[in-house]
Amino acid sequence: MSSGESGSGPNENAPNFVHELVAEQVAAGKNGGQVHTRFPPEPNGYLHIGHAKAICVDFGTAQKFGGLCNLRFDDTNPVKEDTEYVEAIQRDIRWLGFDWGERMFYASDYYEQLYQFAQQLIRDGKAYVDSQSFEQIREGRGDFHKPGRNSPFRDRPVEESLDLFARMRAGEFEDGAHVLRAKIDMAAGNLNMRDPVLYRIKRAHHHRTGDAWPIYPMYDYAHCISDALEGITHSLCSLEFEDHRPLYDWVLAQLPVPGHPQQIEFARLNLTYTMTSKRKLQAMITEGLVEGWDDPRMPTLAGLRRRGVPPEVLIRFCERIGVAKRDSVVDVALLEHMLREHLNAQSSRVMAVQRPLKVVITNYPEDGEDWFDAENHPEYPERGQRKVPFCREIYVERDDFRMDAPKKWFRLAPGKEVRLRYACLITCVDVITDPDTGEVQELHCTWDPDSKGGAPADGRRVRGTLHWVSARHALDAEIRLYDRLFTEEDPAVIGAAEDIRNVFNPDSMQVLTSCKVEPYLKDAAAGTGFQFERLGYYVVDPQRGAGDVLRFNQTVSLRDTWAKLESKLAAAG
Repeated sequence: MSSGESGSGPNENAPNFVHELVAEQVAAGKNGGQVHTRFPPEPNGYLHIGHAKAICVDFGTAQKFGGLCNLRFDDTNPVKEDTEYVEAIQRDIRWLGFDWGERMFYASDYYEQLYQFAQQLIRDGKAYVDSQSFEQIREGRGDFHKPGRNSPFRDRPVEESLDLFARMRAGEFEDGAHVLRAKIDMAAGNLNMRDPVLYRIKRAHHHRTGDAWPIYPMYDYAHCISDALEGITHSLCSLEFEDHRPLYDWVLAQLPVPGHPQQIEFARLNLTYTMTSKRKLQAMITEGLVEGWDDPRMPTLAGLRRRGVPPEVLIRFCERIGVAKRDSVVDVALLEHMLREHLNAQSSRVMAVQRPLKVVITNYPEDGEDWFDAENHPEYPERGQRKVPFCREIYVERDDFRMDAPKKWFRLAPGKEVRLRYACLITCVDVITDPDTGEVQELHCTWDPDSKGGAPADGRRVRGTLHWVSARHALDAEIRLYDRLFTEEDPAVIGAAEDIRNVFNPDSMQVLTSCKVEPYLKDAAAGTGFQFERLGYYVVDPQRGAGDVLRFNQTVSLRDTWAKLESKLAAAG
């Protein structure tokens, strides 16, 4: 088991140092006791489960202290951005239950102001136009062991830099011809302070501004100024931006912005068997390893939603793991455990057969039919019952029959008696096999008419209980079973995107196309979840299967490794 921020306690939320810090500041009257945060995604892909934690931190902190939270798209790289992502991000945030009111902004809203601030930095001797290539700039930065060296253009006259910068905006130069750099310290221990690039030429169509701008601000420059212009008090971000904080503060200190937000870094959400790099997720889509951003195997919020994960489970999961200052890895089994606990209470029970084996009940009338009462939820009788049809031919799971059964086999086998859930007792009396392959084709059984409802009249004990569906009434369905998307506990160990196949699990999805479900599910709406008895939790996919049949996605199985682990730990004292 990987270590996690959550510890092993089943009920208590882990500490949240951000809330503790903000509470102290509010009590002290900092910012007039006001709290104003923002969630600032880049619209270059779909949100993933790691973003769920960031959303909970940003919006949740504002809610806790009666403040505001903006949604701002940091759209400074038009090559990778698209309105599809903008719309998907809004949809995902609302699905989680958060709202930004009228406070939706874009970094591109501030392009003119950002440009003017850059001009001021040049006039103040705090920025200059560098005409080196990107390779020369990268090489001149040095590394952790070697200080950088000044650009030969670092002392370019202010008027010359202003002129070149204006001509960059006017579109006179090709990509890479010039950049605008901050003039800070090429010997700084923090590489982000070694004259970072503030603007670059990029002739690319922007999803909002079109072709109006041939130059675009760098993220680090645009982000802090956007925060300040929006009146943000607490700029909450993940830990990888800790080394960027000195630059954040330096830029704001040089400019007449209306405020200076405090950047606070927290540990991002790292899950076992999960990868959240948008670049690598996009690579899996491009290579056809998954069906898209909303593939139910993907860690995206769209994928989790399509898989049947309720948003409230993600919220409680983020609360339970807490907000820490140091990175750690959370076992994905904890999320699955919380998911099972929630779905167990919420999901109606139904019967479905994934790999059907026909059973003919030879002593039941050919045109006979019974309807048995079935509980929608055994723990909540107030949720009512449904009628389950029964006839001469039914389907059971192929795995519930063994020709040569072991001693403690309590399911079907020649001569064995079992209980059909809600219905009756049957005994296997004959097995029909394919004469060429020996494969079992169907079972012949007899039923005990005195066991209607599943209880034998003589009170005899029958240990095995099977789920089943009536062949005459069953609906055809496609069921998709899911496993880990990656074979490695830490798939991030791979390097370049093309190496994803080395850790991709080729068995992460099984498509079963001959499934049978009870007729109760005929009008089940897309997104509705059920427990398939003895199998697990499933949700109706908005996309239909072949022939327009119902498609169900497996949300999670019934097997709970986390609960078993906690039981062992408790038993060990």
